[in-house]
Amino acid sequence: MIQSDDLLKAIETAIPATAIEQAIATTKANEERHRSLPAHLVVGLVIAMSLWSRDSMRDVLKNLVDGLSVVWVKVGKYWRVPCKSAITQARQRLGAGVMRQLFHQLVRPLATGETIGAFLNGLRIMVIDGTCFDVPDSDENARVFGRPGSRPGTVAAFPKVRLVILVEAGTHIIFDALMCPYRIGERVRALKLLRSVQSGMLLMWDRGLHSYEMVQKTVSQGCDYLGRIPANVKFLAEKPLADGSYLSWINPSGKLRKKGCKPLMVRVIEYTIEHPHNPSEQLTYRLITSLLDINKFPAELLAKEYHQRWEVESTIDELKIHLLGRKTHVRSHKPREVVQEIYGWLLSHWSVRVLMFQAATTAGIPPLRLSFTGTLRVIRRAIPKFQDLQPGESPFFSIG
Repeated sequence: MIQSDDLLKAIETAIPATAIEQAIATTKANEERHRSLPAHLVVGLVIAMSLWSRDSMRDVLKNLVDGLSVVWVKVGKYWRVPCKSAITQARQRLGAGVMRQLFHQLVRPLATGETIGAFLNGLRIMVIDGTCFDVPDSDENARVFGRPGSRPGTVAAFPKVRLVILVEAGTHIIFDALMCPYRIGERVRALKLLRSVQSGMLLMWDRGLHSYEMVQKTVSQGCDYLGRIPANVKFLAEKPLADGSYLSWINPSGKLRKKGCKPLMVRVIEYTIEHPHNPSEQLTYRLITSLLDINKFPAELLAKEYHQRWEVESTIDELKIHLLGRKTHVRSHKPREVVQEIYGWLLSHWSVRVLMFQAATTAGIPPLRLSFTGTLRVIRRAIPKFQDLQPGESPFFSIG
């Protein structure tokens, strides 16, 4: 049974008050005068919006500060829940920069050498993928984010935002993310996310992200890769290897060739699996990788390990179904608050996953063995009690 003080320590580790203060100072979001909704409390509110996704903003704020009023009374302070317009104005004052700064300041891969299932022969397993979600139907959101295509004479019901994420497969930690208008493809943003991969990692991607640029930029970061190839992409078997794989070359486009890009050696692995819906059929998978050592990384091992790529789908499910569970995932009607809310959403997921990682490490089990929804329920019950435990040490606000 997880105790309340253990929960408090875990959330302080995930989002410490000092980190919030630093993000506010860095983005110059400090107040010039005292307000009933100071910046550090608004940061907590934006994060908590995902924990109580079906509650109104005022109810979320009540849940967040429940119990705090008792502490404030002891020091002679009184506080009432602000009205809806006051909360909206407070979010507008805060802006999106603080949440973006806090996300990039805190979030990082967590797995250690002892984390079961997080490494493959010393390489930290990472996955990259993207998803789309609805935002409220306002003129501003439609203009900035755009709508998906629809039949002639019709308009899609909601504008959409595209989110591309980098995930640590063994912990489901989202350690970098980029959002963009719907019209910008996943591949464009995925290339930019390669800023966060490095030596000692093995990055996996699906066939929709396959390109020479993905391979070239991943290798230039010192990171190894394992990616699926689309059916229409062909590779010549230049040198067969003992494990059934073979060496080949991936060539740059004509445009990239003019810029001086050269062909890159790849190892190709082909295998078949049983069709999940029709056992009599076989599906052919083809992968390319930078791992050329067939003794350390035999084809059978990589073929089995590639299916960890589906952990990113589970992570997206945690975000869109379990954490939020709303038909329209985002509440905000203005683009800047949409961006702010999405970073709060990502930080909320980070908080839950840090707690799960710490609990799993203590118990000596894989983090993915724990229930995300069960942990989320525990946090929702425990947060209102945090303020009575150690006044002033909550990661979301202080009374000093």
